[in-house]
Parts: sequence; structure tokens; C-alpha cells
Amino acid sequence: MTGKSLSERIGDLGRRIAVEAHTAWLAARDPRVPWFARLLAVAVAAYALSPIDLIPDFVPVLGWIDDLVVVPLGVLAVRRLIAAPLWAELHATAEAASQRPSSRAGMIFILLVWAALLALVYWSIRTSPLH
Repeated sequence: MTGKSLSERIGDLGRRIAVEAHTAWLAARDPRVPWFARLLAVAVAAYALSPIDLIPDFVPVLGWIDDLVVVPLGVLAVRRLIAAPLWAELHATAEAASQRPSSRAGMIFILLVWAALLALVYWSIRTSPLH
């Protein structure tokens, strides 16, 4: 059998998603992209390129949902808001890049979400009538 192994196919999918997220990151910074597409691209790129996931990958099934569903849907929405030739140009730039960007803003956002969730849990336990 000459087909790729499952791990190779997963690696290819991961690379394609990373290139698409990088393209969104480039679109967010390009003044030729309409402002509303740039705004959405910032959100998608910050989330996709964050070194921390909202749902960690070690959580069975749910940990991969953001990587395999949420990010591609966000990229698709951004792609539909940008002219095809411009998207192709940005995509070619992302594919040629030797390094992928990282999003500190995305990481900070994810950390703030987790902190808010922990604070909510703490508050609900402290104010519980059982406590």
C-alpha cells in the first residue's frame, strides 16, 4: 500500500490549518482587506495561533474540535470576505514562510477566559448555600 499513514495525514491536515491561520494573520495586517474582514481575521488568527488552546488537546474529542472545526470555519468566513486574488496572494506568502507567527494576544485572551471560568467556579462555591 502506497498511501500515507494516519499520522502523516494528520500532520498534513495540521500543516494546512497552520497555513490557513497564517493567511488570516496576514489578512488582518493588510490594508487592502476590508475592515470587517480584518476584524474577523484578527480574532481567527489570534485564536488559531495562540500557543494555548481554549480546550486543551489532551481532553478527548473536545480538545481537537477547535483545531479541526472552529479554526477552519473561522478561516472560511474570513476567506469569503476577501477578494479571491488577494487571498491567493496572501496564501502564497503564508505557504512560502519558513516560520509561523505566534499570537500573544490570543494566548492572553485564552488565559483570561480560563481565569474568568475559575473565578466563576470559586465564586459559585463560596456563595453556595452548602458552604
